[in-house]
Amino acid sequence: MKNQLRLFAFFTSTFLCYSSCKLPEKTVTPPLAPMPASFNNSADSFPATLPLHQDQFFTDPVLQNLIDSAIQHNPDLAIALQRVITAGAYLKISTGFTKPSVDGIISTGIDKFGDYTMNGLGNYDMNLSPNINKDQVIPLNMPDFFIGFRSQWEADIWGKLADRKKAAMAQYLASEKGRLWLTTQLVAMVAGLYYDLLALDQELIIIKKNIQLQEDGIEIVKALKAGGRATELAVQQFTAQLLSTKTIMLRVRLQINTTENQLNALSGYYTRKIIRGKNILELSLPDTTIKAGIPSDLLTRRPDLQEVELELMAAGANMEAARKAFLPSLNITAYTALNSFNPSFLLTPQSLAYGILGGLVTPILSKNMLKGNAVIASANQQSLFQEYRKKVLTAYSEVATELKKIEANTGIYELKRRETASLTAAVTTSKELYVTGYASYLEVITAQRGVLEAELESISSKKAILTGMADLYRQLGGGWKP
Repeated sequence: MKNQLRLFAFFTSTFLCYSSCKLPEKTVTPPLAPMPASFNNSADSFPATLPLHQDQFFTDPVLQNLIDSAIQHNPDLAIALQRVITAGAYLKISTGFTKPSVDGIISTGIDKFGDYTMNGLGNYDMNLSPNINKDQVIPLNMPDFFIGFRSQWEADIWGKLADRKKAAMAQYLASEKGRLWLTTQLVAMVAGLYYDLLALDQELIIIKKNIQLQEDGIEIVKALKAGGRATELAVQQFTAQLLSTKTIMLRVRLQINTTENQLNALSGYYTRKIIRGKNILELSLPDTTIKAGIPSDLLTRRPDLQEVELELMAAGANMEAARKAFLPSLNITAYTALNSFNPSFLLTPQSLAYGILGGLVTPILSKNMLKGNAVIASANQQSLFQEYRKKVLTAYSEVATELKKIEANTGIYELKRRETASLTAAVTTSKELYVTGYASYLEVITAQRGVLEAELESISSKKAILTGMADLYRQLGGGWKP
């Protein structure tokens, strides 16, 4: 017996050594380069003070309703939610792998063994034995009735199944971060389109006002022509300018319709009247000093960075599971049941049967497949690290660029307001001078065209500031409603 145990121990140690001595190397990812201490080398090195919850950031009630409607009905968000549910289901499946499976079984069958088989000869000799009674005689066509439970379990001695569970948990959390990032993007997109719509509305008002001024100018020129103080050329030039402005009005109306349709599509509607709140000139910027905060804060605020970080964790856990797949697994099978070939005795204590079997299983001919899986897992981990690095670089660049754009557009807006006021006065002056003969009609046309362009550019600059703030909200990882 001792010799048998020694032999068993020898084969077991050899078995384990063969399995464990050929594990693939662990994948090591390089450290992430440290982020700069601030954005654009500014002195802002404090936590962000920008309100990142959507209701605090977008204070217009009409815009808040649009955002809520989009979050509730947007198809992409509904798809993202199903991805979260799917990832949760995979997590439950991976959790089940670490626990024994128990199946309830009711089965029946019949066996007829050949005369020249071990079972056939054994049953024949057993029936002739004086140790069995008539109820224990095995029939030629032997039924088999089974009512009981069967269990299978792989004991996670190396932590392989735990690694798979860890990977599934990280994937589940990553899918939730992906949904939150999509929500943040959706909020910023709705806000940006709403500001576009308000800007187009104001542009339409400006264009209509200019059309009225140009029509009045044409009447003046016609009157001067009738008095011999203007030519037909002047009338034609003023008319051409009016037609050009009306063309711009038609384009703006088309853009308004396009923007409304985009907002409806984001909100899950075919068609709906988009209600407006304050006009764009009445909107003020959020009452806060723009402090983007420490760049490294992006790693804890932006859901997309957290998503890929979790995916990287999942890839690392999958890599560990792929490595441990080379090690032998301890499988245990057990059953307990009422089992009999005679249905009359199936529900008696004498039919109680049970068994348990444990064994180590190691891959031999499937090593190439396991090596391939390990290489794939390693490559995926390295790829995700580079994806993470790329997203961090992009996030920093986005915030730094947007801060400069907001700063520049704020200056441009202020200059365009002053330019518009000056050109508006110039239009009045040029008309008076033209009527009195001290200015040409070309100077009047130039002044009118200049004030129209300046007013439109002023509105465009104000829109750029507001949409820039919406983009900054997204780039800083803005908040969302649960």
